[in-house]
Amino acid sequence: GSLGIDLATTVDITLINDKPLRIPTSINGPLHESQYQIGALLMGQSSSGVKGIIVIPCLIDADFTGEIQIVAYTMRPPLHIPKGSKIAQLVPLQNLTSQVCKTPLKEVGVQGDASFGPTGEIICLTLDMHNRPEKRVMNSSETTTFMALLDTGADITIVS
Repeated sequence: GSLGIDLATTVDITLINDKPLRIPTSINGPLHESQYQIGALLMGQSSSGVKGIIVIPCLIDADFTGEIQIVAYTMRPPLHIPKGSKIAQLVPLQNLTSQVCKTPLKEVGVQGDASFGPTGEIICLTLDMHNRPEKRVMNSSETTTFMALLDTGADITIVS
């Protein structure tokens, strides 16, 4: 099946200049009943570019509760987009930051219907250098456990 979920315009719209315009869809978040797990990437349909419609990609957060809007412009105004035109799509994304965030997202703050802005804490996706993964190495019948930073991109790892 298709990777994306089609989004259609809910009103007739005419792009009269080359400035981005918010186009309503009448679809509200959250996108899934497990509110903090599924967000989406909003992007243009492959046919939109051929029609002269440029959809600006944007991220729809898992905790967004407002109306999802398509932001689009054209380089060849005026351009009429009839009501019901499928010009964009949502590509679902799993919220992986919920697995690394130490504070529950409900305590950090919910985006709600505040669109086009940052919310929540900054999360740095890095390896904790104080707690390196343990690796067991077998050499013949001898097993040794040591802590090391492996998978550094080197072709060879030397252990002494």
